[in-house]
Amino acid sequence: MLLESYKKEIFRAECNPGFEALHCFAHLDQDVGEAIPYLNAVLGGFTYTKDPPSVTFKAQGKLITVHSKKIAINALKDEEEATKIIEWIKREINAAWENRQKIQPLYEAAPQPKVIEILKLLPKTNCKECGQPTCMVFATQVAEGAKGPEDCPPLDDDGGNKLSEYLGQFRFDF
Repeated sequence: MLLESYKKEIFRAECNPGFEALHCFAHLDQDVGEAIPYLNAVLGGFTYTKDPPSVTFKAQGKLITVHSKKIAINALKDEEEATKIIEWIKREINAAWENRQKIQPLYEAAPQPKVIEILKLLPKTNCKECGQPTCMVFATQVAEGAKGPEDCPPLDDDGGNKLSEYLGQFRFDF
């Protein structure tokens, strides 16, 4: 096991102290820098930095950045959600490291869902039933991982399945 322990730091953004969302740093007790290209290959980060190594993922409306000695997560509801995500990424780091012989490391950003491709799969009614003003706004949120096919009421089963299939090549869950 590469990553065994960390210290969690929960805080609110200093620039907007009234903002409800929390942020979290997990200060890692072990250096996971060598595992980052393998983690990137497995999870498909949308940004990757080689030196110093880091990878950023978007998942369910959150940005998660893994550095050699720190994990940063934004827009959290509470400490419980922070712990859940940290434990998930810890498992992913360790699994990628343990399976590194079978994984081709990836030293660049992975492909990401395209808003226009998502929009093509939506009903394009601009009905606002999803809570967004247009299908384009909704498609952008889907591409960022904040919304899913189930959040579009007019989307029929066939359309939902096609959208889920398209997103399946880019998504991961914690």
